[in-house]
Amino acid sequence: NEYKSYLRMAFVPEVVFVLGPPGAGKGTQCSKIVETFGYIHLSAGDLLRAERVSGSPDGDLIQDYITNGKIVPIEITIRLLEKAIFSQSIAKVLIDGFPRNKENLDGWEKAMVETGKTRTKFMLFYECSEEECFKRAMGRNQNRADDNADSFKKRISTYLESTMAVVNEFEGRGLLRRINANDTPEGVFENTQKVFL
Repeated sequence: NEYKSYLRMAFVPEVVFVLGPPGAGKGTQCSKIVETFGYIHLSAGDLLRAERVSGSPDGDLIQDYITNGKIVPIEITIRLLEKAIFSQSIAKVLIDGFPRNKENLDGWEKAMVETGKTRTKFMLFYECSEEECFKRAMGRNQNRADDNADSFKKRISTYLESTMAVVNEFEGRGLLRRINANDTPEGVFENTQKVFL
């Protein structure tokens, strides 16, 4: 156990956050980054959706938040992300769809950065027009409870209200990498690759 905690102290994953409006193609780009640059990809949304059906005490709470397009309490999201990061010993981590607001960012930095558990490399920000995002979200068939027109509108409004504050914060720190996501997946990845090279 002592050896395990020593290893954990010596192992500090580098995190790239990935944000963009719902339907911007974050998942597609993350898959390509994983293949090309050897990152692990953690989607905050996927972790929350998996927990939601796990039968855990947090599951029902998460269900309610996701269905209403609201942001899940930060403690739950950080707990799930931390568990996922340290269950795999890869030093390069993409976290997609997080932090979604200033409270998320502050909670993450207090629990994961100030404690030395992770380092932040930068934030990838996929910019995409609302109509293109809507078309993509309605076109994908992933049986997601939040891929319907009403839920999409709530998600876009939550995104605009709170996520942009986080984007601006990273921009102020010089840690924002903007990518135009209106192009084809291949075209978008061409620009994505440049920020990793």
